[in-house]
Amino acid sequence: MPSIWTGLASLQDPLFRQFMLKTFKTHLVLMCGVLLSLICTLASTAQAQEGISYNIQGVKDDKLRNNIRLHLNSLDVEKALLTDPYWQGEVSDTVATALQPYGYYNSETNVVIDDGDKVTVNVSLNAPLTINKVTREIIGAGREDKAFRERFNALKLKEGDVLNQTIYESFKSSMFNYALSNGYFDFYWQATRLDLVRGAKQANVLLIAQSGPQYQFGELKIVGEDKAKAIISRLKPFETGDAYSSAVLSDFNRRLNQSGYFNRVIARPVVSDAEGLRVPVEVSLQHRPTDAFNVSLGAATDTGPRVRLGWERPWVNDKGHSVSSDIFISEPEQSVTADYRIPMKNITRDYASIEAGYQFIEYANTSFESETLSLSAHRYWQKNDSPWQHDGSITYLRETYDQGELNTNTTSLVLPGYSLTYRNKDSELNISNGSYIQMLAQYGKEGFGSDIDFAKAVVEATLIRTFNDVHRISLRGEAGAIKTNSFDEVPTSLRFYAGGDQSVRGFDYREISPTADVIDPETGELVTDSIGGKYLLTTSVEYAYRVADNWRVAAFVDAGTATNDTSTTLTYSVGPGVHWLSPIGPVRLYVARGFAPDENTWQLHIMLGPEL
Repeated sequence: MPSIWTGLASLQDPLFRQFMLKTFKTHLVLMCGVLLSLICTLASTAQAQEGISYNIQGVKDDKLRNNIRLHLNSLDVEKALLTDPYWQGEVSDTVATALQPYGYYNSETNVVIDDGDKVTVNVSLNAPLTINKVTREIIGAGREDKAFRERFNALKLKEGDVLNQTIYESFKSSMFNYALSNGYFDFYWQATRLDLVRGAKQANVLLIAQSGPQYQFGELKIVGEDKAKAIISRLKPFETGDAYSSAVLSDFNRRLNQSGYFNRVIARPVVSDAEGLRVPVEVSLQHRPTDAFNVSLGAATDTGPRVRLGWERPWVNDKGHSVSSDIFISEPEQSVTADYRIPMKNITRDYASIEAGYQFIEYANTSFESETLSLSAHRYWQKNDSPWQHDGSITYLRETYDQGELNTNTTSLVLPGYSLTYRNKDSELNISNGSYIQMLAQYGKEGFGSDIDFAKAVVEATLIRTFNDVHRISLRGEAGAIKTNSFDEVPTSLRFYAGGDQSVRGFDYREISPTADVIDPETGELVTDSIGGKYLLTTSVEYAYRVADNWRVAAFVDAGTATNDTSTTLTYSVGPGVHWLSPIGPVRLYVARGFAPDENTWQLHIMLGPEL
């Protein structure tokens, strides 16, 4: 028997090596030829198939035409072969298959080879099959369920209708899903049949549903810390024993996720653990951290760079009380606020809040300084499915304000108030469509905790609409009025001013208002300063055009005034702008030309952040 060494020795033979090399080259050439031939054949077949253009005649219904074309395009045939009766029969069968789901079981097709790449397919639909009889029956608890019966009887195929198998199959699927979504977990089709009587051009439909019993909501089972049990029980929109509904369970999940107490939470039915007909609902959750911190940065021409530091403790006790604090810092304004929130009946929309705050303001373009302490109690509520939020409040405000070196006033007010707010937007950052409306009223009476009689009303609104994804219109307006028996004692934070990024561009922040001569505390000189007014009216129209994915060019017109006299001439401004839709929100830059009765100004405005 030859050994491996004998084989290795034969490899050293020159004649043997020459023979093996020649054999290898021959096989290699043959393999390359076969492979090349196969590639060319596949390419020519694909090219031939791709080049066929079917001209479908005799069918006016777009739905039928599209289905025929879809089936023909999947037919693997060259145009040259369509002269063969076999392939013409394949085309006819393909057309018939495409038409049958829509009731046309007696169609006829004729294939005509045209010049070029076109093939005409002449189709005679002939009379379709129509529904002769529909037999339906419900067995089980669904028979007594009005909503179940209405859904079951909503089959769109009626006697005399043209047979449409897609409607028939879609109904069976949707009915099954409806049953499961409404607690009929044992539902099944006991009998379904579509009998075709082609000779009579008729079809008979048989649908017998076995609904089984309707299951009910059972007890809650919480997976995770159970300190939220009381809150979760208040959030659930069902009672134990209510008929199961996936829509109700979806609402429960929405409420849980909007409550603000959880990082992750999901409620699901555990049908396998049902006790009788009651299905327990398992709530898997992960609480938010004991303390949460956040930092947000921004910038605007009015305030310069600004930073906001936030802290929140979402769980103070098992009743769902929470506490938060906020620090705001910019060059002209610094503030600290604290908020203790108490959830009421509807936790996500209905709560009470106790707020305390301190604010210091010193604007560079005026000699005003103000220091404000406030304490307020709010009661927020919002009806289900309503975008309007109500806020009833009572606020104690004590403000000390300096107007240069001439006047230093301290005013205390107790102000019951009410506001109504609507906010709707399609994005948190880059808004294409959105609306905002707020109406606010406050009232204080001298002798009832207030140093003066005071009443204030403000309405502001913003509307943003985008058309064809490129044309963007922004409308903004604000109006307000103050009535008092001593305007000199009205705190500066409650007076009206206009001018700035969010008001009338082209002017400094709070520049537009009645003025007075005061002594500047730094220079000792007599200067003219804005002191705020009793009335406010501003309006703005802006058009922006998207020139690239993340860029818009804009043009605007602003007008408005803050005044003590309603006959005062409006100040207005115009100018161009550019928007950059950055990953952290829009950056907007405007060059504004302001026109006032006594001066014309230029102003550059830069804003970072969403408008609503």
